[in-house]
Amino acid sequence: MNLASLDLNLLVALCALLEERNVTKAGRRIGLSQPAMSAALARLRRHFSDELLVRQGNRYELTPLGTALRAPAANASAMLERLFASRADFQPASEQHEFTLLSSDYGIAVFGVRLARILHEEAPGVRLHFRHVTPEIVENADAILSGVDGMLMPHGVISDLPAVELFRDEWVCLVADDHPDVGERITMDDLARLPWVIYQRPFDAPVTRQLTMLGLEPYVDVSVQSFQLLPGLVAGTRRVALIQRRLADLLHDLAPVRTLPCPFEAVTLQEAMWWHPVHTHDAAHLWLRETAARLAKEIAADSPARASTP
Repeated sequence: MNLASLDLNLLVALCALLEERNVTKAGRRIGLSQPAMSAALARLRRHFSDELLVRQGNRYELTPLGTALRAPAANASAMLERLFASRADFQPASEQHEFTLLSSDYGIAVFGVRLARILHEEAPGVRLHFRHVTPEIVENADAILSGVDGMLMPHGVISDLPAVELFRDEWVCLVADDHPDVGERITMDDLARLPWVIYQRPFDAPVTRQLTMLGLEPYVDVSVQSFQLLPGLVAGTRRVALIQRRLADLLHDLAPVRTLPCPFEAVTLQEAMWWHPVHTHDAAHLWLRETAARLAKEIAADSPARASTP
């Protein structure tokens, strides 16, 4: 494929058509008349040798190829926008800019909140957007990260992409303050017989895979897509959960719960900010990486207390 022969304006039209599934609405979205949008759709159909949009009654539906193109087209558009927005220098105190980071609520709570505070103080014109990580990151990390500024994610999920190391953390067991069956320590037998609250997405919580490898199949009473909801779902119950120590320290006043050391060698968590090489020489992104590295040193110096009973 010779890129010089392509009209990249068609990418804008393609994204609008696949999102809106309507020629008139797509044209309105990108400022084209209905005839101009129809002409763009005709060119796209010729290029892909596919209808992309087909009429079903009084509405349009995407063809299988149109459905398959939706996410790659959006990623490509985002990457091009960021590419052509690149600057040779970046003055944080006076620039208008925005960064988008993918993260779980854990990454936002432990790192993102402090990063946002630094931006507020040092770069008041810079906006910070957080988006949740989707399961597609496991299979398509390169394409997804090309359209954002980075992702907060522990090692062990993706590889072969550059990263800024942020901090280390450990997994601890979380139980109610007044748990009737657990005293000053928790055992493997306890983990096997007690009901569990778990974080739903295994790629964000590899310690659950380790439990399975140890032959323990937790009885899952509640599953949730937020680490920060775990204390509330454990408090006042016989449930147990696994939570990151740094997050547990931040949330310790929100619910009557306590943390206990895991009765097995839980995998140490190494959090990092992963980014796509397309951003390597962008001045704004370089400032973001340097700021992240500076903040990482501050977090490492915090040395939060080890897991223990109150």
